[in-house]
Formats: sequence, structure tokens, C-alpha cells
Amino acid sequence: MKLYINKIDNLEFDGVDTSDYPDFCDAFICNCDYDGREATDEELDYINDNFLGDFYDEIYQSCI
Repeated sequence: MKLYINKIDNLEFDGVDTSDYPDFCDAFICNCDYDGREATDEELDYINDNFLGDFYDEIYQSCI
């Protein structure tokens, strides 16, 4: 499977623990859109495994 980060939108995070700042090691993307549609479970797994670190700022913003 090959997904592109620029097609990911409308991210929703779960597992965000503010006491874990700045690592947020338990945070993950629980829902998002990919290429204009809701991502499948398989796509979410791929996105979390390959792109989660790229969304660190969004994880941080979800805390404030």
C-alpha cells in the first residue's frame, strides 16, 4: 500500500495524554479523511505507522 501525506485531512486524535507532553507516545490518529473520503482501518494503520510523527503539531494543538 502506498499513501500520500498530502491527501490526508480532517484528523482526529485519541490517546492524547497531556501529562505525557512533549512525547505523546500513546497518541494515535483514530479517524481522518484520505483523498476526500473516510480512511479505512487499514489506511489508518498505515498512516499511524508511517506519518504520525509528521502530525506532531496537530496533536499538540488538539491539547490546547
